[in-house]
Amino acid sequence: MPERVTTGDVAPLGHRRLGSGRAPDEASILMPDAVTLAAAAARSAPALTLRPWADDDVTALVAAYQDPAMRRWSTAAPRDHAAGRAWITEHQDGWSDGHQFAFAVLEDAADAADAATTDDIRTARPRLVGHVVLREVTPGEPAAEVGYWTAAHARGRGVAHRALATVTAWAFDTFGPDGLRRLELLHQVDNVASCRVAERTGYVLQDVLPPWPPVYPLEGHRHVRTGPPPATGGRAAPPGSRRRTGPAWPGPRR
Repeated sequence: MPERVTTGDVAPLGHRRLGSGRAPDEASILMPDAVTLAAAAARSAPALTLRPWADDDVTALVAAYQDPAMRRWSTAAPRDHAAGRAWITEHQDGWSDGHQFAFAVLEDAADAADAATTDDIRTARPRLVGHVVLREVTPGEPAAEVGYWTAAHARGRGVAHRALATVTAWAFDTFGPDGLRRLELLHQVDNVASCRVAERTGYVLQDVLPPWPPVYPLEGHRHVRTGPPPATGGRAAPPGSRRRTGPAWPGPRR
């Protein structure tokens, strides 16, 4: 699929799908080393790079999950190195399976405003500031789900909004031809910050989910964003939206 600028501040740097002529599930698989997305800098924050999770992200991942707020909203928080490696491996496997696509969100470690010298800018390594995931992707199904988190040290800089907007645009651009028309975003009702991010990124509150203790003791919000209409010649999505079977809440949030 050719590169394209999807909005004024979201630009996929590169991604490719496996060749055509395969079964639908195989045709939807993306090569993780070929997918890198970018979100433009905000007024007071550096640009973001989104790419699949790598093995050497484990230290920064475990550090991010030391934050009490992160542990509060996650039911599968990796608390040590071994758990962090398992977490990353699970998300790497999602790319291979072709149904879940998780991105580490990185921010420039230095820019012209806070670097002491030009060498600081050249040698600085990007910092992990968040995570965005697109999951439950199935060719021909009209709906999938997104989730995200922002590390404590990066909050208040529009990281979640910019990263979610980036992956949202990429998801519809990449999977729209296979029938994706709707993205769902779920959070517990008392997660006010997540609700604000959803609304700012165009995810409209659709309904309120009942509690599902012990994992989700309170009610939840389901936000929905609808994609662009299918292009001429694209595969039509089945009528209506996919309804979940079983509990309204899906599995553990990661």
